[in-house]
Amino acid sequence: MKKAASCLILCGLLAACESNPPAPVIDRLPESKSASPSAKPTQSKPVVVTTGKDWRPDTYTVKKGDNLLRIGLEFGYDYKEIAAANNIPPPYSIKVGQVLNFAPLKSKPVNEPANADGVVVSTVKTSPGVTETTNATAATAPSAVTPVLSEPRATREPYSVEAMNRPVSKPADAKTADTKTTDGKVAESKPADAKPADDEAMNWSWPTQGKVIGSFNESTNKGIDIAGNTGQAINAAAPGKVIYTGSDLRGYGKLVIIKHNKTYLSVYAHNSKILVKEGQTVQAGQKIAEMGNTDSNTVKLHFEIRRQGKSVDPTKYLSQD
Repeated sequence: MKKAASCLILCGLLAACESNPPAPVIDRLPESKSASPSAKPTQSKPVVVTTGKDWRPDTYTVKKGDNLLRIGLEFGYDYKEIAAANNIPPPYSIKVGQVLNFAPLKSKPVNEPANADGVVVSTVKTSPGVTETTNATAATAPSAVTPVLSEPRATREPYSVEAMNRPVSKPADAKTADTKTTDGKVAESKPADAKPADDEAMNWSWPTQGKVIGSFNESTNKGIDIAGNTGQAINAAAPGKVIYTGSDLRGYGKLVIIKHNKTYLSVYAHNSKILVKEGQTVQAGQKIAEMGNTDSNTVKLHFEIRRQGKSVDPTKYLSQD
C-alpha cells in the first residue's frame, strides 16, 4: 500500500511540473558597453582617397610688379594660356587691379606629351566625379569605328573554309599582351604599353650632374642649386612641354620652364645657352640647355619643381641613387 501511495504522489508531482514550467533564468550581470542599447554600433573607418584638390583660386587680382610670366609660375599655369583665357593679346600687358580668370584653366584638360613608348595618355570626363583614360599612339590616331570582316576580303582570294579558318597575322610592330586562360587559350589582347594617367605618379631624374651647393628653403631658395661647368648639359627632368624660354624673369637669367601635366612645372635657370623653343615637346633626359652663370655670380643650375605653382623640395622627388 505504501509503495502504491508513493507512486501516486510521484506521478502527481510530475504532472504539476509539466503544467507549470520553471520561470526563465534572467542574467543580472552588468551589461558590457558594446551591448548597451545607447552605445553606437562600431563601424570601420571609411577609406579616404586623396584627390589632390586644387588649391588655386578661380580669379586673381593683379598687383604691382606682376607680369603674366610670374603669375603663371606662381600658380602653375602657362602664361599664354592665362592670356588666352582672359583675351589678352601680345605683348600680354596687364595692369594693377585687373582681375584674371583662372577657372577655364582649372577645368581645361592638358594635352599630355607622348611617353618613351610613343603613347599619349589623356583623361576624358564622362560624368561628374568619373573619368576614363584613353590611349593612342603619337604617330596615328585611333579609328573611330573598328571594321568587322565577315569573310576574308583583304587578299581578294576566293572564299573558302580554309581561308575562313586561317588565323589573322598581327602587325609586326604591334605591342600586345595576350591573356591566356587556364586551358591555354588566348582570351584577350590589349596594348602592353597602355599606362593610366596619374599626375602624381611621375618619374623624375636629375637635370644635371654636380654637387648640390644650395638646398631648398621655401622662403629664401625655392629650389636647389647644382654646381658644374660652363656648357655642361642641362636635361629635362621629366617629359613635358616647354612653356617658356627667355630671360624676362629677374633673378633667373636665361630660363627654361617645362609643364609636365596639370600639376607639375619644372624650372631651369642661369643657363648659358637654351636649346629648345616654346611649345616644343621634350622627353625625360633630353638636353634642353647648357649650364652657365647668367644673372648669377657662380656657374650653376638653379632647379625648381612646382606643384600647382607652389615650390616643393626637389630632392624629395629625385632619385637618391
